[in-house]
Amino acid sequence: MRKIFLALTVLGVMISSCSKTDFADAYADPSKISVTTVEKQFSGFLQTNKDYVLPAYWNYFVVLRTTLHYYTQAVGWVNVNNQYVPGMAAISARWSTYYNLLAQYRELQKVYNGLSESDQAAWRIYMISATIYLYDATQKMVDLHGDIPFSEAGMLSTNSGDYNASLPKYDGAESIYTTMLDDLKKFSTELSTIVVPSGILTGFKTQDYINKGDITLWRRYNNSLRLRMLSRVSDAASFKARADGEIAEILNNPSTYPLVTTNANNIQIKVIDLSTPINSKGFRTGLEDWNGNVAGKVMIDHMKTNVDPRLRAVFEPGVNAAGVYNGVDQMAPAADQTKMISDGKAALYNRSTLSRNEYFPGVLINAAEVNLLAAEGFLKAGKAAEAKAAYEAGVAASINFYFDVRKLSADNTSGTLVPVGNVEITDYLAKPAISWDAAATTADKIKLIAMQQWLHYNVIQSFEGWAEMRRHDWPAPSFWVDGANAQQLPPQRFLYDGSEKTYNLANYNNVAAKDNLTTKIFWDVK
Repeated sequence: MRKIFLALTVLGVMISSCSKTDFADAYADPSKISVTTVEKQFSGFLQTNKDYVLPAYWNYFVVLRTTLHYYTQAVGWVNVNNQYVPGMAAISARWSTYYNLLAQYRELQKVYNGLSESDQAAWRIYMISATIYLYDATQKMVDLHGDIPFSEAGMLSTNSGDYNASLPKYDGAESIYTTMLDDLKKFSTELSTIVVPSGILTGFKTQDYINKGDITLWRRYNNSLRLRMLSRVSDAASFKARADGEIAEILNNPSTYPLVTTNANNIQIKVIDLSTPINSKGFRTGLEDWNGNVAGKVMIDHMKTNVDPRLRAVFEPGVNAAGVYNGVDQMAPAADQTKMISDGKAALYNRSTLSRNEYFPGVLINAAEVNLLAAEGFLKAGKAAEAKAAYEAGVAASINFYFDVRKLSADNTSGTLVPVGNVEITDYLAKPAISWDAAATTADKIKLIAMQQWLHYNVIQSFEGWAEMRRHDWPAPSFWVDGANAQQLPPQRFLYDGSEKTYNLANYNNVAAKDNLTTKIFWDVK
């Protein structure tokens, strides 16, 4: 539990045009800092979990490699006993980082709340933006664990160091979603009319390394995050009416609720200068080490069968596969899987597009994701034409996204990538297994959306990929049954971090009955 209290660091930086030395100087040793400001604390807050947004070693190698990437079959691997139990190192890494982020947010709240009423109004954009970003991370934590400490967590500094007074209760997952959706709805209105003093806006453009101070992009981020969360809970009985109504309101009023609908509006951390810590240098070892970048058969076969343009951008043939894309069959004997990988016959995630692309952006929300969620919303509302248009826009945005990020890469390990054209995308959308018009029922169309989410998220938006796969129960690849262990198939959630039993036992005991791998998150009703 002490991990929730640690790292109450006060960090600040001006990133946009920093040299490496400037960056290091700005992020001073937290133990030597006693005073902060709203703008400096805001950047310190963003900095806390940057390696869980930008592709970095620890997140990919320790957290994702043997957990979510297995559970979604976004990769291929050699089956081993106990492979469906998330390791405590992975759980602890995510848990610690999130609560460090939340502690930084509480410190920002503390500084902000100490301002006069007029100053709070002037600096309001910082608190709104920070809360949107926090809720993005919080949604992922709830989707991993269910109930988590939230409303009372990260309060050690606020409580003047009183440890016992700062032991936080666990908030229910549904109540956290309700709080976030309530606030995001309010922000939709507030951001549409907010006036930021010019001097503060100048500083905000410097400190904000996500949207560079662009208020319209923060509006798109807010509304798109809201759409994601509403979609996530749309089948839960306690949220269905709200989700249906608010999704319709968002989708039918694009000027009031602008969304991320084109790749030009993607919400992401861009890598500009490799000499600063804002880079994706750790992606290579994080994804490639211990064969973490091997392709799975189900995804590869689907892309090959349907002549998916993304195949050549997202994957590359094995080094000894004679140009053929082959994925590892998770139902094959382990000896065969091992041989396929060791012989260089298995396809890999394209190293030049992904793992060796040091300029790969830190993805938060993008046009492919939003359009596919919009397609589902329109479909459920009976708006067939709008649903089809959003679905096709989402697929096209996904294809173009991967070809666009390849253009950022300075690496050519995987060879020249043939550009994609509109005709190729149109032909793909006409394939029987892809075509919206060929899907006979609403359920069939939901499966089309879910499949495209899976293909798009792959190893890039791993948390959203696992959540949507659990929500839709689609795609449904076959998994090897681990008969030697109690957890024979992929879990439904992560366990809680082990430190909770040591440092927050009384509160942990209230949720202990849910702390297993089989309890579904409340929105997973299928």
